[in-house]
Amino acid sequence: MRKVIAFLYISLSVVFLLSGCNSNDANANENILEFKDSFVGDNSAVGNIANQLPGSEHLNGFELKTNEEPYGIILNYDWIGSKQEYRETVIYNATFLFTLVQNVEWITFNSVISESTITKDNLQEWYGKEFSYAQNEDELREIILEFSEDENKVKQLLK
Repeated sequence: MRKVIAFLYISLSVVFLLSGCNSNDANANENILEFKDSFVGDNSAVGNIANQLPGSEHLNGFELKTNEEPYGIILNYDWIGSKQEYRETVIYNATFLFTLVQNVEWITFNSVISESTITKDNLQEWYGKEFSYAQNEDELREIILEFSEDENKVKQLLK
């Protein structure tokens, strides 16, 4: 009887240990659009969005600027990769954040490579079409890819 109880105890311990190791994988597969219609003041929602976007492994933290309008977000990265890759990440992340967070008007991306501030109006003008009404992630990614492949256009946005 003791052997059976010991076996069950060890088996349960292993199961709990293994399920705990997989908890990060479950978060990576969350649907980022579940955070649509979030607000800058919702620290948890903005954090969840930022942690699901490209470059999140380089994210050192973020600040929410909600004391006065226009509201903004500052994302701090310890980016050491290429400048081109950083620019693509900035455009991608800005597009998703402006789509998902209702009242954000500007976003600053800080890193050792560059500091870029993008406003919602500038990004909207750059795309030349409404991007925040995208119905799913794939549609939003298509819009981003269509415009981010042109290096001159990217430089125009991220002066």
